[in-house]
Amino acid sequence: MENMVNRNILVTGGNGFIGSHLVAELQKDNEVVFFPFGRDEDIKSYSKVLNLVTRYEVDFIFHLAAQTIVGTAYHNPLETLATNIMGTANILEAARHYPKIKGVLVASSDKAYGKMRDKYTEDNSLKGDHPYDVSKSCADLIAQTYYNTYQLPVVITRSANTYGAGDIHFNRLIPGIFKAIIKNETLKIRSDGTFTRDYIYVKDVVDADIALMENMMKTRGEAFNLSSGDHYSVLELVEKIGEILGKEAKCEILNTAKNEIPFQSLSCEKIKKAIGWQAKYSLEKAIPETFNWYLDYLK
Repeated sequence: MENMVNRNILVTGGNGFIGSHLVAELQKDNEVVFFPFGRDEDIKSYSKVLNLVTRYEVDFIFHLAAQTIVGTAYHNPLETLATNIMGTANILEAARHYPKIKGVLVASSDKAYGKMRDKYTEDNSLKGDHPYDVSKSCADLIAQTYYNTYQLPVVITRSANTYGAGDIHFNRLIPGIFKAIIKNETLKIRSDGTFTRDYIYVKDVVDADIALMENMMKTRGEAFNLSSGDHYSVLELVEKIGEILGKEAKCEILNTAKNEIPFQSLSCEKIKKAIGWQAKYSLEKAIPETFNWYLDYLK
């Protein structure tokens, strides 16, 4: 087990949705220092990344910073590719040149697999074919390259759609559902309503990230799917959340989605066998406490 107590830990994207939850967990016992990238920090600059890693004598890096919005990637592909691909390369290159680094976690995505009809396993090829998906496929492959070529201790996560308190991107489905319910608005569904996804609670993602880093000697050079097993189409999820909360969200099908993947589902057998990890939260358990956060935020 890697000792992460009293270590210097860099969390890129530490001010973001998942990153802020990770930082809060790492800081619980005040034994871990973190250095999140703020809005004025730019992972596209190798010199800035290297300066940060060396100045703060970083031991571990959780690389979560990315341009994560599919629609933004469609309209601004160059920024997405530069941030997600070269930003990742800069992090890994800085880690390669700084001998104090004991582990790097790179957050990829289930979108890196591209369009498939079967449940994804980590052995499947990465076949993103649109800007966001390609950026994640490339970042994922680059992380593998740094392990295979330079033996950099790096582990990769491919997470399902993540939800939880703090996600204020209301064009994402679950925040959009909550907003429609709270504000009595009509939820605009970009797809035809049949697109299906796996979902995972942010606390489970954070738990997995830390467990993978702590077990770096077992996990280095590998990629791991993260999912709770909750699998729904868009319309099924709207209905399920309505049942859980006892509140219905009004919907309108726009069917205007571009570059969206119709079907995604993840097998998590690999991480369970490797380190015994599995998700603790179902929708029934996580949705009520998440909804309460949105009630406070939106009212």
